[in-house]
Amino acid sequence: MKTAVVGGGWAGIAAAVTLADAGHDIAVFEMAPQPGGRARSVAGDPPYDNGQHILIGAYRDSLALMRRLGVDPEAALKRLPLALPYPGEPGLHLPPGPPLVAFTCGVLAHRGWPLSARLGLLAAAGGWLARGFRCDAQLSVAELCAGLPDAVKRDLVEPLCVAALNTPAPRASAQVFLRVLKDALFSGAGSADLLLPRRPLSELLATPAAAWLGERLRLGRRVQQLEAGWRVDGEAFDGIVLACSSVEATRLAASIAPDWSATAQALRFEPIITVYLHSPGTVLPAPMLALRDGPEAPAQFVFDLGQLGGAPGRFAFVVSGAAPWVASGGCDEAVLAQATRELRWATPPVIDRMLTEKRATFACTPGLARPPARVAPGLWAAGDYIAGPYPATLEGAVRAGQAAAQGVLADAAG
Repeated sequence: MKTAVVGGGWAGIAAAVTLADAGHDIAVFEMAPQPGGRARSVAGDPPYDNGQHILIGAYRDSLALMRRLGVDPEAALKRLPLALPYPGEPGLHLPPGPPLVAFTCGVLAHRGWPLSARLGLLAAAGGWLARGFRCDAQLSVAELCAGLPDAVKRDLVEPLCVAALNTPAPRASAQVFLRVLKDALFSGAGSADLLLPRRPLSELLATPAAAWLGERLRLGRRVQQLEAGWRVDGEAFDGIVLACSSVEATRLAASIAPDWSATAQALRFEPIITVYLHSPGTVLPAPMLALRDGPEAPAQFVFDLGQLGGAPGRFAFVVSGAAPWVASGGCDEAVLAQATRELRWATPPVIDRMLTEKRATFACTPGLARPPARVAPGLWAAGDYIAGPYPATLEGAVRAGQAAAQGVLADAAG
């Protein structure tokens, strides 16, 4: 079969590899001059990443795809046990070992919380576990965790929620949040480990995929029209995977599947801002620190890129759920002020660069209707926004790409 994959991000790469391994003749159409989608590097010396991405040990399909394309995750990613240290505070650290034991020991050892707060979190987690990490689909994370001690909500729930769902806890889906907790904290030894890129983001998947695809990858090609049958800008194919953004997929599928397009078009988005600061000679206490955000403190996390094999003295401050800051014109000066107040610097930090991804993720709200993977017979969609249990993550994109490819294969066999 001859199959088209429209989009060369992580979902499109996953779909293309799955189809090619099944013996299909593939063509990947990517509108940008380089693959990678929203998870790529941009020009710089060394390159900047289009936002600081984190993988976790539970991302088994992403890690397997990297290996398939010749990337060794152990060399490309720095593995750290889950830890949320704050400036001057040890924060929560999970020790190695079986998930339930590690979580219990880590919580009990957290001396920054009173014993009542630690026991309250363990009791709540036990209840989530007993209910299979399921809840009412209309419940928000803030409502789910309303009974937790304030310190736990401030230091654990809220930063994890905005990091995983890119949606503030009062507006974030509790159902999706619980699924993230289940897979990250309770699905196996090492699942909660943080995997921080040691290399520019494009080198994790996009660049190796481009080399592997070769002439099958058509860069700078924005598809203009799909026709039932299937034709991509007049070229005939036996099946199509729409692995582009939901906005592009809505446009392309509108005349073929208007109901599907209407669902995709209804999605709303949350931005992420990454502010890079430069301070020669400065080294943070850990490669990643959590920060307490607020009206004058935009960032929730900071990464010391020098400790991750990147440029020494370069620091990435991540502002998730950044809609208010985008609306006000940016937050580089506010981040600089936050950094100056909260961290110790060997030399005064200066603003290096600010990158804004206005459609970084869909807004993961309670009861959200997400479009299904199957658009029409022979036409499947892939992307981190497709209906499923996960928020907009790299692993969600990879799994969606693989599922769409399997759908095309099943349609062909049927």
